[in-house]
Amino acid sequence: MNVLEGIGLRVLRGFDPERAHGLALKALNAGLGPRVGPVSSDRLRCRVAGLELPNPVGLAAGFDKNAESLHALSRTGFGFIEVGAATPLPQEGNPRPRLFRLTQDEAAINRFGFNNQGMVAIGPRLAARPAGRIVGLNLGANKTSGDRAADFASVLTHCGAHVDFATVNVSSPNTEHLRDLQGKGALEALLGGVMAANVASIPVFLKIAPDLSDADLADIADVAAASGVAAIIATNTTLARDGLVSGHKGEGGGLSGQPLFERSTRVLAKLSTLTDIPLIGVGGVGSAAQAYAKIRAGASAVQLYTALVFGGISLASEIARGLDDLLKRDGFANVTDAVATGREDWL
Repeated sequence: MNVLEGIGLRVLRGFDPERAHGLALKALNAGLGPRVGPVSSDRLRCRVAGLELPNPVGLAAGFDKNAESLHALSRTGFGFIEVGAATPLPQEGNPRPRLFRLTQDEAAINRFGFNNQGMVAIGPRLAARPAGRIVGLNLGANKTSGDRAADFASVLTHCGAHVDFATVNVSSPNTEHLRDLQGKGALEALLGGVMAANVASIPVFLKIAPDLSDADLADIADVAAASGVAAIIATNTTLARDGLVSGHKGEGGGLSGQPLFERSTRVLAKLSTLTDIPLIGVGGVGSAAQAYAKIRAGASAVQLYTALVFGGISLASEIARGLDDLLKRDGFANVTDAVATGREDWL
């Protein structure tokens, strides 16, 4: 992080978290962010779920909900970017305040509720995305929908031709009963409908919660394989509140950031014993060492978001470069060679 970025972060922390996030996006769009492009090397370049990535460090969904900053984000060092979640109809989401910084815990709690401008507004921005960058879309369902499974298919039909992958998000804790779609029967039906709507034939990912039992994980692994899911993102935010010390620890919503790292990595490692589907590790990634740990636990790529609140947008390139150094230190010619080499430490 450079001096100006550090000053900017301190200024932003003086604002309400949601307002600060909006200002950060405006600053990026004004050209105040890094201009490094994707960090890459022979060790970092990899193929995941059919996608050729310059590096395996991605931006998780939620940072750019409405695909408004794709060109700026493409210059920040990430190997791939996921935007959204997008729903068929625009929706305001849950009442404010709905985003809380837990500075002492290097964490955040959100209960946004899929606030976004809807697929009709988001689609054209995806169509105009920067060339040569890997961009995916997180699919969501409207809160008032009578058929949430159909909502996922609808967004994919509308936007699928403009993205490189799409993620079925059934793991947000902030839309009532959404996580019920992770059950075996409901998930089979949901994924069947999404795959039928995938006329662009792009890779479809599935994003799961960290609060699942071993039996749940086994069912998800079976359904994902049978449905043709190209990758599983493990994991979304947690409802657990273990060990928090910050003042907002009692707020409702999904917890992300450092307290999620161990829980999400254990889920990732367990899942890697149940399936050969590529896994993307998310939850508490704030350093190259943590990205490397996720990869050695079974992830083929990683994503981050909350760590940017505390480390700034330049963290993407710092993690990618640091990961390259760690792979070199341990004698790995390519990041794919390191996948699951430390899995037993997490089981």
